Amino acid sequence: MKTSWLAVAVIVVLAVSLPIVAFAQTEARATLTGDLTDPSGAAIRDVNIHAEPQTNTGVAANTKSDAAGHFALTLAPGSYRVVISAPSFARLEENVTLAAGETRELNTKLTLEKLSASVVVTAAAEPTLAAESVAPVDVVTREDIDERNEIWLSPLLASEPGAAISRLGPEGNVTTYFLDGGDSDFTKFLVDGIPINQPGGAIELENYDLNGVDKIEIVHGASSALFGSDAMTGVVQILSHRGTTSTPELELTGEGGTFGTGLGNVQLSGVAGRFDYSASGGYFATGGQGPNDYFRDVPFAGNFGWKFSDTDTLRLTVREAGSDAGVPGQTIFLPPSLEDHDDLHNLAAGITWDFVAGDHWHNELRATDSRIQQAFINSFGNSYNLFNRSNFDEQATYLFPHGGVSAGYMYEVENGAEGGPDSRRNNQAGYVEVRYQFGRRVTATAGARAEANASFGTRVVPRAGIAYALRYGHDFWGATRLRASYGEGIKEPDFYDSFSNDPCNPGNPNLKPEQSTTIHAGADQVLAQDRLKISVDYFHNDFSDIVSFASLPPTAACPFGTGQFFNTDKARAFGANSSFEARATRWLHIHGNYTYDDTLVIASPNFFDPTLAPGNRLAKRPLHSATLIANANFHRMNWNLAGYYVGRRTDSDFLGLGITSNPSYVRWDLGTSYHFTRKLSALGRVENLFDRRYQDAVGYPALGLNWRLGMKYVWGGE
Repeated sequence: MKTSWLAVAVIVVLAVSLPIVAFAQTEARATLTGDLTDPSGAAIRDVNIHAEPQTNTGVAANTKSDAAGHFALTLAPGSYRVVISAPSFARLEENVTLAAGETRELNTKLTLEKLSASVVVTAAAEPTLAAESVAPVDVVTREDIDERNEIWLSPLLASEPGAAISRLGPEGNVTTYFLDGGDSDFTKFLVDGIPINQPGGAIELENYDLNGVDKIEIVHGASSALFGSDAMTGVVQILSHRGTTSTPELELTGEGGTFGTGLGNVQLSGVAGRFDYSASGGYFATGGQGPNDYFRDVPFAGNFGWKFSDTDTLRLTVREAGSDAGVPGQTIFLPPSLEDHDDLHNLAAGITWDFVAGDHWHNELRATDSRIQQAFINSFGNSYNLFNRSNFDEQATYLFPHGGVSAGYMYEVENGAEGGPDSRRNNQAGYVEVRYQFGRRVTATAGARAEANASFGTRVVPRAGIAYALRYGHDFWGATRLRASYGEGIKEPDFYDSFSNDPCNPGNPNLKPEQSTTIHAGADQVLAQDRLKISVDYFHNDFSDIVSFASLPPTAACPFGTGQFFNTDKARAFGANSSFEARATRWLHIHGNYTYDDTLVIASPNFFDPTLAPGNRLAKRPLHSATLIANANFHRMNWNLAGYYVGRRTDSDFLGLGITSNPSYVRWDLGTSYHFTRKLSALGRVENLFDRRYQDAVGYPALGLNWRLGMKYVWGGE
């Protein structure tokens, strides 16, 4: 009987105490909750939230945000390191201490990761997801560069859709770039936002290497409304490496190969408290395949940031290259010149202050300076060119749910001297861009720029575009996106055309700007559970008021003739860029592109060579071009096979030999690496694998088969 009463007492005690214990345990727990949004305030789903305990009392926990961007974690009291991460967004870490029974809100606005392959910073005033861009954008990442073991910018750009390259001979000689049928001075080049073209002119790419480069973006279409009067058919932006590891990372690379080629590069990067740093330098030298083919280049790149807070950063970017190259000339037709050479020095520097004021305002102030110094040394006389452009740009963006409006002001001072006294041009501009996302499917952008230029006065240019998500999905028939964009471009004349002091060929200070109208329309289709992506973009570009040179009869003072510059020429280009990316297996990635570029000279009353007459295709731009790249990465090896097809192009020997075109060619390159450890790798590259004889410009032979072998070692890092 006593036993029965004892059992009843135990049961009663348990019945009363267990709920109390359970309630006490519930009270001892804490809750971390919050809402996650993008820069415009829109909710972000499927963001990973990981809480790692800083003491032995807690247990790690994970969750994901729901469709409304909301998350909740139940945790034991204690200190935690909370990591919030999502594809395309910058990783965020917070230290949180939770008391028993506490509910803490962690509402966070994530920023897009600018160096992510799926984020573009050049297509709009604010960084945007590549899939939502209204303009066609091609992205080259550091991974792409390493897989191909490429060291120069120009061949990398030449492999992208819509591109054509002209190089006057071997490595180190004048190299120019054409995009979607436009002239070589119709594309604007930026290094971390720093303009690097000659004022009103083209950029010479021969000494731009890939040391310290993490990403390259190519935006197609007129971008004058946002980036300035020399962004006629597109913008190419080079984004520098930034330090990310608390332990300093030192990267050493050395290679050697045919023609006495040798290179060495060093890069040091990391993060020390609020300071991130990256500095790289190198040396390249080759003897070339013929007389006076030598090329030497000494580059430097630096990227240094100071974070006052998570929303307030000051950044300094510097990029410099000094090169010297022999200029043998058109050796297919003429004996090589043994004395001519070209010294080229480029410097780009910029300071950017990026800060957020309140919940809606994002501000960016940037001051830049770029210099181009060039000396042509030849038997007919030396020529010295010096260009400088200093720029101040202030941009403010107001972000609201699903959109934002950006407005900015730019002031630029340009200086130039081409074999004569220095000339100066002061320009200023104001611009505005509005971006809005209508629901989940439609993104629209519209903008305009008023450009007040010392050469041509004030002009206003618009740009607009729309992107539509026709279908979402991750099955065999995946996502479908459509886009279309329109833009007008204006470009100031270059300094020689406007300010030449040559008494026989004087500049014309009354030149009007060259103008363009560009239309793009395209679609992206994802297939096979996101393993295959196909893109097609149609373009139509009209060019007018193109500057030409009119020859006049000789005079006593000018026995070889005189001339003047006028806005006389018209041209157009239409066609399509298509590309695909396929992950055939886990270790095999294949991608390629094809460009159809039908160009036409409409008017050129002052043409001086038959190839420049109306009815011809524009020089240097092939009707057909294509690239195919296969990359295999398995075990410790990486193999990259790249094939390039360049169709027949209109071109001239300009020697009176009657040559009016440049034949088509196919070239194959092979890049490879073997990773002995995570830190030590062997590198190799073979260019022109089958020793194809071809010319990027008539009369100038390209390199035959050549190779490099080397090693790469990484110390430190994480």
